[in-house]
Amino acid sequence: MPAEVSIFEVGPRDGLQNESTILPVEKKVELIEGLVDAGIKRIELTSFVNPRWIPALADHMEVAARVRRKPGVSYSALVPNLRGLDSATRAGMQEIAVFMAASQTHNRKNINKSTEEALATYREVVHEARARGMSVRGYVSTVYGCPYEGSISLDSVVRVASGLLEMGVYEISLGDTIGVGTPRQVEYILDGLLAAGIGLEQLAVHFHDTRGTALANITVALQLGVRTVDSAVGGLGGCPYAPGASGNVATEDVVYMLHGMGVQTGVDLDRLVSVSAGLSGQLARELPSKYLKAHLGHCARLGRSVT
Repeated sequence: MPAEVSIFEVGPRDGLQNESTILPVEKKVELIEGLVDAGIKRIELTSFVNPRWIPALADHMEVAARVRRKPGVSYSALVPNLRGLDSATRAGMQEIAVFMAASQTHNRKNINKSTEEALATYREVVHEARARGMSVRGYVSTVYGCPYEGSISLDSVVRVASGLLEMGVYEISLGDTIGVGTPRQVEYILDGLLAAGIGLEQLAVHFHDTRGTALANITVALQLGVRTVDSAVGGLGGCPYAPGASGNVATEDVVYMLHGMGVQTGVDLDRLVSVSAGLSGQLARELPSKYLKAHLGHCARLGRSVT
């Protein structure tokens, strides 16, 4: 296992976008700053998408503008097109992300474009963002399976990942959108990408825990050389365009596992779970994080406050 792993927190965007309870701006800002204070060094704030498509993130301008920037922390936001890039620029973003699927049908459902059209659109967005001095991250979803097409070929994953990297994207996050991936499949995909000339330093993993395999998949990816893991506080998430998809793997579950194996993350687990517990109250529901549930039970037995 590596000595250190970078945690990329996606809860404020990928998590909150799928919640029926819409947090007010001040609570979103409080969440983001709480995560950073807990030691998160890379975090996705919001999505500069048309509010009609994702009402929960309609306040993207205000959230991005109000978050107190901490030195040494990378703040990112999802951008679907040039209009979104202009908004991100006005909000002072220094990093953006673009998102597309390895699945042709998922691209049609999610961004209303074919894979070829999506690559053409993002080529323009990435070029312009880099001209403005921004770094650009890329997400490739449905890597391990699609809710509409089922199995996705390795060739499709390689084509989309390579296309994004050729534009100038610095890192590709490989998404298990519906949580069907297994450890051997992770090995197969990573070996295929490496054989295609993509470096491990250009890859991150992004697992949903729908079938309970996320932590096992992460362990295999790290043993193979990946050093960046996406996760969401409390296990928030899902995908509005992927029926049956549950939340992202919980950040506190990942951090607990890694610390138990002697891998450093720079994250204070106690402060992180306090943020998660507070968020559960604000959303008025139990969050799926296993570590959070265990921690709440432990505190209850001791009669101790969670925060």
